[in-house]
Amino acid sequence: MNRYLLGTAVAALTLSAGGAFADKSDDTLRVAFTKELESVDSYYNSAREGVVLQRAIWDGLIYRDPVTNEYVGNLATSWEWIDDTTLELKLREGVSFHNGEPFNADDVVYTVNFVADEANGAVTQNNVNWMESAEKIDDYTVRIHTKAPYPAAIEYLSGPVSMYPNEYYAEVGPTGMGTAPIGTGPYKVVSVDPGKHFVLEANTEYHDGPKGQPEIGRIDIRTIPEVNTQLAELFNGTLDLIWQVPSDQAERIEQMGDFVVSNESTMRVGYLAMDAAGRSGADNPFTDLKVRQAVNHALDRETLVDALLKGKSTPIHTACFPSQFGCAQDVTEYEYDPEKAKALLAEAGYPDGFKTEFYAYRDREFAEAIASYLNAVGIETDFKMLQYSALRDLNMKGEVPISFQTWGSFSVNDASAMVSQFFKHGELDDARDDEVLADLDIADSSTDPAVRKEHYALALQRIADQAYWAPMFSYNTNYVFTDEVSYAPTADEVLRFHEMSWK
Repeated sequence: MNRYLLGTAVAALTLSAGGAFADKSDDTLRVAFTKELESVDSYYNSAREGVVLQRAIWDGLIYRDPVTNEYVGNLATSWEWIDDTTLELKLREGVSFHNGEPFNADDVVYTVNFVADEANGAVTQNNVNWMESAEKIDDYTVRIHTKAPYPAAIEYLSGPVSMYPNEYYAEVGPTGMGTAPIGTGPYKVVSVDPGKHFVLEANTEYHDGPKGQPEIGRIDIRTIPEVNTQLAELFNGTLDLIWQVPSDQAERIEQMGDFVVSNESTMRVGYLAMDAAGRSGADNPFTDLKVRQAVNHALDRETLVDALLKGKSTPIHTACFPSQFGCAQDVTEYEYDPEKAKALLAEAGYPDGFKTEFYAYRDREFAEAIASYLNAVGIETDFKMLQYSALRDLNMKGEVPISFQTWGSFSVNDASAMVSQFFKHGELDDARDDEVLADLDIADSSTDPAVRKEHYALALQRIADQAYWAPMFSYNTNYVFTDEVSYAPTADEVLRFHEMSWK
């Protein structure tokens, strides 16, 4: 957003601040999403908004405390490894799904066997393809069999792997679950207007698990793509909470003193992906290592962080988030050096630069700043802003030469949730490097933490040496809400409605 529009918007908001504020009288928290969610079924979207709804509507077998990172039981009360590829779990009794269907081993077996089957098309295969199958021992005991030793299993079972009601899901499938979701979570769904409007209400029969009982009775979520419109509604009293607010706007709102502004780090990383494998065409310049190195040298990561992201963001030089297990930081770094970038382009046969399509799906201001750095060294960008699902589809078809992307790892605190998602020869792998694949296969399956770290480090070093990506920065999130809302954001970029209350 340019500065003129920003100033105009804030001025308008200031004038409207005298309007009636929403309050807690109807026990409804009104929230805005920016991105249109393609499906509420958590296995058939990869958007952050989907993760937010997933944690509200469904439960996993295990729960990781977002502050202490301690694992505790959720739908499972205990678990143990029977052998390297068999995890046995005792299930919580007395839990019911929102439609009254009792939770038991049949639901775990059906969910795992369905999502683990690649033919059923779960969007983020890395979240589920480590599971071979699930087996019922008795009504409240199950075993999950992994395809190979998978030490990150507990982390995934505490995050993106939610349990679905077997009878209902067998009847309605992903399409039905996307429009009329049923889970065991602290909130149940009242209505879904796909991509536009979601209404949740507290599950008054929620089990006594680690999430705690929901305190706010109703959550009303609308998709409002323009941040300025969100801000106007916040000031007019028709929204109570917005998030992912750009830093300059958040700073101005904080100075006004009428709202609570909270900044928190996230596990999301912004990066440039380049088609090193040449999937978008043999004449694609990004198949040349020197071109990819030039792109890395063209970016002033420090300035991007200081001028645009601010808050708790930091420059990133490796293809994962620093807190994730195995995310080695001692890799090749590319300092900002536009003259070196130009020289590398000349050595690659592009002394006058070249033109390329450049894609993004979010944060237009960031994308335009990145494009300006590329333009400055001779990489002329034909900028195309798409919806996330459209860009993901192009990526999967191998039709994107270079793009500005972000990944939040589903808040899974393991390097496999990022580097293994994009560098194991899947549909989103633009490198197709067999050496990287070999190291990741070892790192993902070894039960020895030292071996895992060693091979993640080797894979990440090669990714950096070959400049397959240009990692740039970690994200932070600005949350803005009325002073009637009590909420402490966590560092994993998950809005937890069950942890919110009225003051």
